[in-house]
Amino acid sequence: MDLFEQHRQQAIDRDAPLAARMRPRTLADYIGQDHILGPGRLLRRAIQADQLSSLIFYGPPGTGKTTLAMVIANTTRAHFISINAVLAGVKDIREAIATAQEQRGMYDRRTILFVDEVHRFNKSQQDALLPWVENGTVILIGATTENPYFEVNKALVSRSRVFQLKPLTESDLNHVLNQALMDGDRGYGSLKIQIDDAARNHLVNVANGDARALLNALELAVETTQPNEYGDLMIPLAVAEESIQQRAVLYDKEGDAHFDTISAFIKSVRGSDPDAVLYWLARMVYAGEDPRFIFRRMVILASEDVGLADPNAVVVVMGCAAAFDRVGMPEGRYPLAQAALYLATCPKSNSTMGFFDALAAVQQEREADVPLHLRDATRDKHSFGHGKGYLYPHSYREHWVEQQYLPSSLQGQVFYQPSAQGYEEQIRVQVARRREAQLAALVEGVGVALPEGLTFSPTDTATERWLQRALGQAGDRLAELRDRLFDLAPPQRHHVVLDLNAGSGLLTWEAVRRVPEGAVYAWVHHAADQLALEEQATLLPELSRPVVVYGAADDLASVLRASTAATQTAMGDAPIAFDRIVGRNYFATHSPTAGDRPAQVAQVLHLLQPDGVLLLAETIPRYSQRLYAFLDATQLNPALYQTLQQAEDAIYDASKNSDETHVMTWDEGLWQRCMKAAGVSAQITVIHSTTELLISPGLIQRWFTRGADSRKGDRAARPSYADYLASALTEPQLAQVQAALTQRLAHQTVSWAGAIALMRVHP
Repeated sequence: MDLFEQHRQQAIDRDAPLAARMRPRTLADYIGQDHILGPGRLLRRAIQADQLSSLIFYGPPGTGKTTLAMVIANTTRAHFISINAVLAGVKDIREAIATAQEQRGMYDRRTILFVDEVHRFNKSQQDALLPWVENGTVILIGATTENPYFEVNKALVSRSRVFQLKPLTESDLNHVLNQALMDGDRGYGSLKIQIDDAARNHLVNVANGDARALLNALELAVETTQPNEYGDLMIPLAVAEESIQQRAVLYDKEGDAHFDTISAFIKSVRGSDPDAVLYWLARMVYAGEDPRFIFRRMVILASEDVGLADPNAVVVVMGCAAAFDRVGMPEGRYPLAQAALYLATCPKSNSTMGFFDALAAVQQEREADVPLHLRDATRDKHSFGHGKGYLYPHSYREHWVEQQYLPSSLQGQVFYQPSAQGYEEQIRVQVARRREAQLAALVEGVGVALPEGLTFSPTDTATERWLQRALGQAGDRLAELRDRLFDLAPPQRHHVVLDLNAGSGLLTWEAVRRVPEGAVYAWVHHAADQLALEEQATLLPELSRPVVVYGAADDLASVLRASTAATQTAMGDAPIAFDRIVGRNYFATHSPTAGDRPAQVAQVLHLLQPDGVLLLAETIPRYSQRLYAFLDATQLNPALYQTLQQAEDAIYDASKNSDETHVMTWDEGLWQRCMKAAGVSAQITVIHSTTELLISPGLIQRWFTRGADSRKGDRAARPSYADYLASALTEPQLAQVQAALTQRLAHQTVSWAGAIALMRVHP
């Protein structure tokens, strides 16, 4: 760079817009997107370890896609090349590839190629990138506002991890605003700016999750306002309103918003929800959708979803379409709304004013996401999960089912008010009852939109085969238990999961399979278990391996902090909080007396994210197999058999045990009280099962060896079967029982009864 070029670059940096000047330079400065960049997430770990693979960042404008690429550029040791697809062509791609080959050949240095607005490349330009991405000459990072599954070469997508960035929250935007007002070098920290709370709230609200829009509005407000006589620069609400007047609605007639919104509209009509119908109609009209397109879809829908149930529906829609062609906009919104309401309720209605209530909601409320199950599922259901969880109304009685159609922020909002006129009189009660049924179902969590998948990466066939082989080693009963436990609150691909009491890895390997863009931590209480799991994990790619930690249960939080302390200190990260914590017989292993279980539950819950979930599978000793059931009075004298029966039942009977919290007396009721004492509630399902068990002489010997479980170290000695019976039976009587059980059971396979409690616990 010569002197003139340096001077020109300094002038550009000095005169750059505020949004460009305030662009974060490090991960510590980056605001938002915790679902992919929070502590422990795969992308954060990959950036920190400088082990990036090809990436595609997808999200609306102003969410930090380009900024994230610049952060990577400032962090990586690789050579970084940035091009913009709007300005670049095949020639620029060839020059970038030549530079990458030179860096690899002369300096053995990797090259990261960042392509902003990658969807702007045409097919031939994207094809020109493909072989160099495939052979590793460059690591591609693409940024796009369009759905990559629709706009980007499928071959490029299949070789990249896709991360979806979401609009920033109000808290994030307030953080961005404060950063700009306090930074003296790049922002306005050197000025005495006084911004009213009302003005701040207006800027944050109307920015609609777009940091760039917020900073542009702040810059306009500051640069056009003169300081008062004291040198203070006052920004009242009126100035803020002048700086950013209208909410930008994300809508592209060829993109996701178009397909998702029309999909939600059609499904809402099919589901007979007039409130949701008016809302989605208002979204489309406000965003500038062609009303003739909407009419065309309603004509199709009138035949497809109403049909002969009301043959007049298609007549009404066609009449409304003709009326629209006659009067045009804006008055044409009345027949448009009328046709939509008729299809939703199948009477002729004149209550079209409800449409303008919905339009007012669109103008006044922050734009809400389309609920996941209402989105168009034709292109990316397999990755982002669009359309997942949608309940098809035609599969239910009366062709209607309670489910969420409005966005979560508008649940309970009423737009349509049926009148008492004509046929509408007959549907007033039906509409009211369905609204009540929907609200009741949503309170119970039925028909609610599922969480959206925010990341995707191509399947690594070698890793998948290894995991399937490892998972397949579990028996049928354990595999069913594992799957049912995870299905209580399925983790998302980017979640961070902790497996308590990892031991055999039953839950660990399933967690690794389910969170390919997240992270898995496996806690063990024996050093030998740690070594075994780490040896098994060596066959996985480094970033996919679980982090195996070993230490005392009472100090679990400290052990976890210590395992990541070096990275967290270097990057300024907060301690890792988990989205899911899973465990099998964790408390049975670490609470021999069970008296401190509420405190242990609270300790584990402290490791969760605020919206995290604890999933437990705990054996219920109270429902365990009774050994006396394998004997009868012919094998023992009647008096001894009765004494044995009473003594063994007493082991599991809380009313006959001086300590109700004794582990052998626990059932689902005691677990519920334990959770209540810990300050949480739990959904508990008890699974009763019978398995085939081979009884060996050695097993019988352990039952009757006093203090049999006396291993030192991580857990205390536990009483044996004989220890429990000793208070009621003499030593000679115990010997008789042992002899009878040995004669009856040794080397025999028996049906062994048991029960396990599956628990879903939310802080």
